[in-house]
Amino acid sequence: MAKSKSAPTMKDVARESGVALGTVSKVINGIPVGESYRLKVEEAIKKLNYRVNNYAKGLKSNHTNTIAVIVPNLINPFFGKLVHYINVSLSEAGYQMLVCSTDYNPVTEQNVVIMAEQKKVDGIICLSYNPRLQVSDDIPFVSIDRYFGENIPCVTSDNFGGGTMAANRLIANGCRHLAFMRIGSPLSNETNKRSDGFVSACQAADVEYSLKILNDGDSYELFRDFLKEHFKNGKLDFDGIFCVTDSLEHSIEGMLTEMGLKVPRDVQLIGFDGTRRFGDMELCCSTIVQQVDKLASTCVEMVLKEDRDNLPTLVCLPVQYAYGRTTIDKT
Repeated sequence: MAKSKSAPTMKDVARESGVALGTVSKVINGIPVGESYRLKVEEAIKKLNYRVNNYAKGLKSNHTNTIAVIVPNLINPFFGKLVHYINVSLSEAGYQMLVCSTDYNPVTEQNVVIMAEQKKVDGIICLSYNPRLQVSDDIPFVSIDRYFGENIPCVTSDNFGGGTMAANRLIANGCRHLAFMRIGSPLSNETNKRSDGFVSACQAADVEYSLKILNDGDSYELFRDFLKEHFKNGKLDFDGIFCVTDSLEHSIEGMLTEMGLKVPRDVQLIGFDGTRRFGDMELCCSTIVQQVDKLASTCVEMVLKEDRDNLPTLVCLPVQYAYGRTTIDKT
């Protein structure tokens, strides 16, 4: 087997172009030099197929142009879309993305934060479920949906407003017996406000409501049991249900169908997130839509901000209702 040639270095470029090593360095780093020198260096770079070692360059400059993005998984459509738009915003700013999936494991979360710090990333954007997550004060950190403290900015959507919006829409559509269903982290985070907004709207309108709240790891069969407890003589006690995510709405709709109920004729459903089939087609259900692209670009803007002393503690982005076949379309 032939021995592979070693990759060309800056010294090779200097030798090929006939200029000083310092001149090659200036051209590579975008520092102005004489036009004739620049052309010689660029020609040598092209001829030798020289590639800049950005990692080694970053270690020397303490700047790698890389941002770590930590999410629970990439299977959930919302997380996948969020990561996509974060990558778009980072690319536009000249940065690369190091994406890490934690599968909701707090130990994994802490390990990937340590790994990101060791790789000298320029910042971390994180959707965390670790109540004891430790992050160095030396690295810019932006949280999604979870408030860590006054020194770490949090970017989220208007979850309280979304919960209020969902309840009001169901009420406007004629529903008078509502339910809220949730499965999620027991941690206190911004998404918990979806139930707060729902309850507030129900109380203001003086309509009956029930809550079924499970923690991550609980069986979805508990939702099925809850529905069966409220199913009598072929009819469900509820005529409107707000689900904490579109993913949960999909599961609940399937359970209702198995019980012989029709959506939205017998029960109207609203989810949360704005998930679309195959990423960009029709909405999966009637839903409260998050501005995922704006959420992503705001996170990127904040993690790249040089003046970190004046960053807001919380940025809350607006949401809106969108019809997607699981409600009676009364606009």
